[in-house]
Amino acid sequence: MLALLAATGFAETRPDPELRELLRAAASEADSFPDRFDAQVWLTDMSRRLERQVRDPEERIYILTRVHYEANRVGLPPELILAVIEVESNFDRYAISVAGALGLMQVMPFWLEEIGRPGDNLLHIDTNLRYGSTILKYYYDKENGDLRRALGRYNGSLGKRKYPNKVIDKLSRKWFQA
Repeated sequence: MLALLAATGFAETRPDPELRELLRAAASEADSFPDRFDAQVWLTDMSRRLERQVRDPEERIYILTRVHYEANRVGLPPELILAVIEVESNFDRYAISVAGALGLMQVMPFWLEEIGRPGDNLLHIDTNLRYGSTILKYYYDKENGDLRRALGRYNGSLGKRKYPNKVIDKLSRKWFQA
């Protein structure tokens, strides 16, 4: 593990023991990863990238494990979900937009009534990620894999380039970087 971390440039910024234990526990519980080693490597890498926005290590690991789970559930890369969250809410799970969208992925509350679940809480991390990931995957499929158009639909800005470009820029510069 240390050799892999050194080869990828992570050795100089080793996580503190508390974070290491959180990652170890999260990796052993992460049922969306092929194995615990993959989970630990991904969580360590993404945790480091997310540290500025989410200071609390427990919350950070929780968000990452849930993002990974929901992204895999719908068949999208978890890094794409992370890029959408960064652009939508900058990882503020209590974010509320001027249009009334809520949470990490800025899901519109009308969906709760639409599907007959008015009691669901979109400020709850699991609920928000479940709805947001499902909505994004639906638009991705509807647009036959055209990510720019899917992102435009997700944001309500279909045909405009600003939002899709912001997400794709975050995806390529921060979340998919080597």
